[in-house]
Amino acid sequence: MQGAGESPEPRDERPAPDLPPRLSFTALLDGFFFVFAGAAAVWLAWLLFQQSFEFGWWGIAFFVVFWLVLAYLVLPRLHRILTTIYVPDYFIGRTRTSDGLLGDPVNIAFDGPEASVHAAMRAAGWTRADDITLASSWRIVTSTLRRRSYDEAPVSPLFLFGRQQDFAYQQEVEGNPARRHHVRFWRTPDGWLLPGGLRVDWLAAGTFDRAVGFSLFTLQVTHKIDADIDIERDHIVASLTGADVGVRVRVLHDFSTGYHSRNGGGDTIRTDGDLPVVDVRSVRVTDAAASVVGEATS
Repeated sequence: MQGAGESPEPRDERPAPDLPPRLSFTALLDGFFFVFAGAAAVWLAWLLFQQSFEFGWWGIAFFVVFWLVLAYLVLPRLHRILTTIYVPDYFIGRTRTSDGLLGDPVNIAFDGPEASVHAAMRAAGWTRADDITLASSWRIVTSTLRRRSYDEAPVSPLFLFGRQQDFAYQQEVEGNPARRHHVRFWRTPDGWLLPGGLRVDWLAAGTFDRAVGFSLFTLQVTHKIDADIDIERDHIVASLTGADVGVRVRVLHDFSTGYHSRNGGGDTIRTDGDLPVVDVRSVRVTDAAASVVGEATS
């Protein structure tokens, strides 16, 4: 009880904690069919696997079908189910694959408008990758098998902020599309800040494709990356500063803890955790770079 002349006790004005959302029948139904589809895919793969032993030489064809169902239907579905449970749905410095697995680390940031990013990358000797279409996918398959150059070969989609990369750039090595430097770019949401409070316009993930192989987690055919992604990060930065177009670079040392991990294809990755921030606001925008932005927004 408060006595006369005593100052009132301070009131706790902290906002009440948000209550967890109530489960609705629609959400439960959606979750049921999400899991049911995964179980059905597993059962279909098992039936195909059994049939592959009952048809002699035709079993080889059934085994191929089994692999296709397992790699491109069953395992991706299972990963989507499991990653919705254990992978955080907020920024942790990692991209995600279309299956929900943790992908390549974010290892570069950029400040500046999109046209300036394009101008800087072009001046540094990088080629913008084609979007994934049926034609470009078929071309990269044939180019890889024949070892023919495809400078604009598309890169697989990775996701950040709930969407796939806005664009990507690459440098082919020795005319072989199986070996290439490449970097994906995502525009950051309005008002979004890096952990620590720094504002940047773009985040990017750069890695080096060293060969074509099978994903450890999905068994799909994919590019295998070099484990030391810091070498690729430093190569990208060095190519930009060496182009003498007015970029400035500062490094956020120990932005993340240095770590060893695996990406979405099961490839080993290691990094020291530094994050270079490349300022391209002073880069002169060429007509070619401006036209790239115009084509993307049209």
